[in-house]
Amino acid sequence: MSDEDSSGWQLTESDPGVFTELLKSLGVPYIVDDLYSLEPESLEALQPVHALIFLFKWFPESPDDEPGVGAGRYDSDFPGFFAHQTVNNACATLAVVNALGNIASLPAGPQFMDLLNFTAGMDPQTCGMAITSADWLREAHNALSPPSSISLDGLDLPKKSEEAYHFVVYLPALGSLYELDGLKPYPVQHGEYDGSGEGWVKKAREVIENRIHTYPTGALEFSLLALRDDPIPGMRRRLDALQGSGEDAEMSDLMNKISNENSKRERWAFENSSRRHNHIGLVHALLLALAKAGKLDSAKADAQRVMQERLERQRAMES
Repeated sequence: MSDEDSSGWQLTESDPGVFTELLKSLGVPYIVDDLYSLEPESLEALQPVHALIFLFKWFPESPDDEPGVGAGRYDSDFPGFFAHQTVNNACATLAVVNALGNIASLPAGPQFMDLLNFTAGMDPQTCGMAITSADWLREAHNALSPPSSISLDGLDLPKKSEEAYHFVVYLPALGSLYELDGLKPYPVQHGEYDGSGEGWVKKAREVIENRIHTYPTGALEFSLLALRDDPIPGMRRRLDALQGSGEDAEMSDLMNKISNENSKRERWAFENSSRRHNHIGLVHALLLALAKAGKLDSAKADAQRVMQERLERQRAMES
């Protein structure tokens, strides 16, 4: 969405490292992982999953519109936590807060728990205003946003309408699957789920797949993330329990999984660190230095040649 009425909230990326760092700033010992498939095996590997965060291309609609056929029904009596999105660009953090506010016995830091306790019993609009007015939460959110690159204000360039994307959350509550969308007046109930087997994620898969099917075939205008327990502590406990047991195969598998998880965290930390820096000044200085040395045109030609070779190699691999 546009930056108008953003109240200082900046756009964030749909990235598991961003969400996991946000959870850390809230004192919540969970992580967020990408979901590339809704197949039972993919979801089972991430259990326990507390919620699914869905990013999709947003189209304006009336707040009074009822969900479409097969898209659930509004639950105006939902007794859980639900906050409206009252400013632009806050939907990612709001989706996380809406999910966390409905997790029983949530382990969280004192500042976030104080916010949840303060908003308890508020109507969704007032709750959303209270949440987005929390300076510390906005600062935590903005710390993970890419810096604004170049301002084109004042150049009288034609305004272009940008595509808007929006985050919502799916989670289990009161024996049913709920969709919490801060732009809707009430939570959307998608019906009861079977508590055996896959549990609520089976119902969520059906609902999300139906939603994805409303997009053109091959569309890439959505992504899915899983809010889950951090698997490392459990794997370490299991590894400690296996010491001296002779279960070498399982121990080796666990050590590989822990190593992969640690590598993923290191990558997330590097990417989040990069997000905090604006490299435009450095790039400008390098280009200026090349131009003064009379090497800018040759550097540009070399870059074009390298890119052309890369594209040709890619086409060769795909053919």
